[in-house]
Amino acid sequence: MYTIGQVAKFLGVSRDTLKFYEEKELVRPKQNIVNGYRKYNHFDIYDITTVNFYRELDIEIKKIQELRKSKSIEGIKSLLEEKEQEVLEEIEYKKLLLKKLQIVKEDCEKIKQFLGEYTVKEMKPLEIKGELEHFTAYDEYEALLENTDSLKRAVTLTSLRRVICFNEKGIIEDKFIVVRKVEDVVKEIEGEILSHPKCIYTVIEDGRWSTGGKSIDHNVEASLRKVALEKGYELLGLVYINILLTTYEEGLERIFLEIYAPIK
Repeated sequence: MYTIGQVAKFLGVSRDTLKFYEEKELVRPKQNIVNGYRKYNHFDIYDITTVNFYRELDIEIKKIQELRKSKSIEGIKSLLEEKEQEVLEEIEYKKLLLKKLQIVKEDCEKIKQFLGEYTVKEMKPLEIKGELEHFTAYDEYEALLENTDSLKRAVTLTSLRRVICFNEKGIIEDKFIVVRKVEDVVKEIEGEILSHPKCIYTVIEDGRWSTGGKSIDHNVEASLRKVALEKGYELLGLVYINILLTTYEEGLERIFLEIYAPIK
């Protein structure tokens, strides 16, 4: 027979862990009625090592409790297959998360390289999955949840593109579209494909820290017209805006926007 201290020492678990196992009835050592000390026999050791084994496989305590009551070999196999599927899904999630992190790092480099600079660049193909009348049209989000690339299946800023249509008189339409990148998607394409081989491209800063809360739409439009005129480009009357990154300065947001203005 062994004391709780001895068991904790040679199994490499804490006393608190052993007490927790007892509370969950995963191990039932005999207790001395006189002094209250618990004594563990070799069957209790089997129970503890069994619980540790399944915990190392990240099996939930509740599942181990079920196993402790009764579980056939086929039942254990089914339990392990269920856990295997969870792990595979978690691996896929982590792969997506890693990719997202790498993309945001690349966006940081874009800001450093293109902030306030204008160049000609292709707008890579996007699949249009839905449209919002306005960014604050929250009631429309629910219908778009299944059409995004976001990790947790929600409409996020990275899935939205603001589209501004303009002519010589100014802005004539302003809307948001929900998109999905085509180049990295294995799934079958269902929506309309949006692409422009040549665009005036730049990164600009928005947000209250830099603008004092004022709209910069007309300034952006004027800047694009000026660049097009200087370079001899013909604008198509469209601007696609993507939020690259948001940070804060003195409690005020700094929003960095990626601008694509298609040209002929």
